[in-house]
Amino acid sequence: MEMITLNIGEQQLKDIFKQALLEIFEERQDLAEALFQEALEDWGLLQAIREGETSPAVSREAVFTALEAIE
Repeated sequence: MEMITLNIGEQQLKDIFKQALLEIFEERQDLAEALFQEALEDWGLLQAIREGETSPAVSREAVFTALEAIE
């Protein structure tokens, strides 16, 4: 079996990749929504971690009491 080699420039490759992503997002809006939701959740977790690094420590019991109050 013979292997085919393609010579394309970096800009052409970027354009092809962008076009492929646009087609995926147009055809699979559910996928785009899931990716966006995941990114927002990751950003929220990062913000919570940063806030936790600068806030005072609390006991394990206080955490579970707060969580039980939510339920």
